[in-house]
Order: sequence, then C-alpha cells, then structure tokens
Amino acid sequence: MDLLTPGPGLIIWQAFIFLLLFLLLAKLAWKPILGSLKEREQSIQQALDAADQAKKEMANLKADNEKLLREAREERDRILKTAREAANQLHDQAQTDAKKNADKIIEDAKAIIQTEKNAALRDVKAQVAAFSLEVAEKLIKKNLADDKAQKDLADAYIKELKLN
Repeated sequence: MDLLTPGPGLIIWQAFIFLLLFLLLAKLAWKPILGSLKEREQSIQQALDAADQAKKEMANLKADNEKLLREAREERDRILKTAREAANQLHDQAQTDAKKNADKIIEDAKAIIQTEKNAALRDVKAQVAAFSLEVAEKLIKKNLADDKAQKDLADAYIKELKLN
C-alpha cells in the first residue's frame, strides 16, 4: 500500500515545482495569452458593432428605397391622372369644335339653300310674269283686234270703276 500513498517529501517537492511553474507561467505566458484573448474579444466586438451598424444602414436604405418607390408610384399616378384629364379635355374640346364646325356648316348650307331658293323663286316669278305678259298681250291682241271689241272693253272698265 505504500505505492498508493505518497510520502511527505514528494508532496513538498511537487507543491514547490507547481508553485514555481505557476509563477513562471503567470509571469511569461498568461500576460500574452490574456492580451491575445483581449484583442480577440475586441475584434469580435468591433465586428459585431460593424454588423449592427451595417444592419441599421440596410434598414435605413430599405426604408429610403420604399419611400422613393412610394413617391415614384404617387408621381406616376399623378402623371397618369393629369394625362387622363388632358386627354378627356382634348376629347371634349375636339367634340365641341366638331359640333361648332358642323353647326356652322349646317347654317351656311341653310343660308345657301335659302339664297338659292329665293333666287329660284325670283326667276320663277319673273318667268311667270313674262309668260303672263305674253299671254295677256296675245289675248289682248286677239280680243281687241277690231274697234268694236276695244270700245266694249273700255266701257266695261269704266263701269267697273264706277261700281267700286
């Protein structure tokens, strides 16, 4: 059983070597190891901060893009509305102008027709008058060819004058 229980001298030497190794490691190895761990922690923290900053910038850019897209859609809708209104106005104006032109053409045609009608009536009246005069002249020549017929006609006219 001696093999399982260490002696007091061995325990002292092991404790002394452990303390010596502990001091040596504390003086030479732990400072560089802790420094590199500190640097690593700082670089990881900086990377996380940069990632958070990038995430915030992306969120801002996304919000700006959505805002620009919304404004572009509103501008497009406004332009389309203006274009529709302009097209409707042009259509209405064209209809009004066409109606005015048609009314003017109809009025001009009516005036021309009336003028032609009046001219035709004047011509007809002139021709009727000319024919009437010719017929009357021929009748008078025929009826008044002798002196007795002329005297009877004059007497008839005189009697009519007295009656009126």
